[in-house]
Amino acid sequence: MNSLGVARELERHGLAPGDRVVLKADNSAGYVHTLLALAHCDASIVLLDHRLTGAETRRVIDQCDVRWVIADGPDEEDPAGAPRFLLIEDLTDPVPPSPDAGTGTGPDLSRWRRRTDALIAWSTGSTKEPKAIVKSGGAFLTNLERTLAHMGYRDDDVLLPLLPFSHQYGLSLVFLAHLAGASLLVTPYRRIDLSLAAAAAHGATVVDATPATYRSLLNLAERNPRLLECLRDVRLWCTGGAPLDGSLSRRFASVMGAPLLDGYGSTELGNVSFATPDNPSGCGRTLDGIEVRVAGETGPQNTGGTGVLGGPGGPGGIDLDAAGTADDGFGEIWVRSPDVMVGYLDPDGRIQEQTGEWYRTGDLGYLSDTGDLYVIGRSQAVHRMGHLIYPEALAAKAGACGRQVVVVPVDDERWGSRLVFVVVDPDGGDPQEWKRTFCSMLPSFEHPNQVVVVSDLPLNRNGKVDVKQLRLQNEHPVTVGDLARSGARL
Repeated sequence: MNSLGVARELERHGLAPGDRVVLKADNSAGYVHTLLALAHCDASIVLLDHRLTGAETRRVIDQCDVRWVIADGPDEEDPAGAPRFLLIEDLTDPVPPSPDAGTGTGPDLSRWRRRTDALIAWSTGSTKEPKAIVKSGGAFLTNLERTLAHMGYRDDDVLLPLLPFSHQYGLSLVFLAHLAGASLLVTPYRRIDLSLAAAAAHGATVVDATPATYRSLLNLAERNPRLLECLRDVRLWCTGGAPLDGSLSRRFASVMGAPLLDGYGSTELGNVSFATPDNPSGCGRTLDGIEVRVAGETGPQNTGGTGVLGGPGGPGGIDLDAAGTADDGFGEIWVRSPDVMVGYLDPDGRIQEQTGEWYRTGDLGYLSDTGDLYVIGRSQAVHRMGHLIYPEALAAKAGACGRQVVVVPVDDERWGSRLVFVVVDPDGGDPQEWKRTFCSMLPSFEHPNQVVVVSDLPLNRNGKVDVKQLRLQNEHPVTVGDLARSGARL
């Protein structure tokens, strides 16, 4: 099986340059070969999570004017008259040998690089409905070339992404492996034990995963210390896709003896900044050619990036005595990048082009005095007792307790916002004890109205904390009966 062989199969079926193709499948070697083959054939690739329902897929097909669907299984909800449907296994197993097999050549992405609608991917929808994001091949690939130079990937590297390939983070690593000439390990990424066994067997040197996955990895490593010896070849431990809290960062460094390197980016922008072994602070410096400013409502020209600075005071370098309100130096992250998306696809399939020199990310963060970017989370602020509070900044402060904390604000006529602190405590600590702990750490206007103790947090399809689900659970004061089934304690 090889990508050029799959490309010949696609062309034999009638795929033409510019055809819009849905790729809806779980991670597999066949997925990787099909993805690169589609780029080689100059297709417009629409990436979908394989867990979407048939009805959701049909809406995407209609919105994006799709001509082909390639999947790893039949979709029984697709009606007659749907676009051409192909199975990955029929394209990849068996594939007639390619004339170029063994010659050292691979997929040619030069035509795809010039395509305006090379990729259509989807925002995560963590706080609102997902949007269809249109990326040009040039912006996507150039952004990865900046990443390659920044991170120093080598042709002898073995990349292990514990991520879905249908989303920005995992997708970027598939193409980075191709651009670097490196090896790519495809493993059952939801089974950390099996993936790490493959990493040890094949000498993985670069591991990428969400913070939630690293928590599982550390639990395994602490139960089986020999696992650390098996992973001695790993030179880069990288994370992204969700804010990295200080407790996890410190725990990882203690257990693994290496820094957990955080990064920042989005589907709209691609990769923006990365920590590196020689600069493991926050999300590190921005990639060459990309600028970041932290700004208030009026825009990035009103900030010089100096406010709350990095330092040892709290998780992620946050000053625990200052973080969390509008005057602390935090602000919304704005990015100026030549790699930004073309625009969003509206419900009628028209591209609404991105305008403006600076892109507002909707994320909250700050720049240290050395120019390193620290990302706290989404920038939705709430008013409480006359103060403006950023829930994710507050959660970072509360995380100094040594546990992961999520702050869920709920509208309340009396308080302005009621604050529910959800704390991860596998030992099942007393919620009232936790509440007293938080109250001793925080000023009165940041005290929790309620503390919920859970053994684990709900995650969405991308491995991020499912804030939507937590918010729904806490729209009304939580009772023991409400959460008894989930094992939570009040």
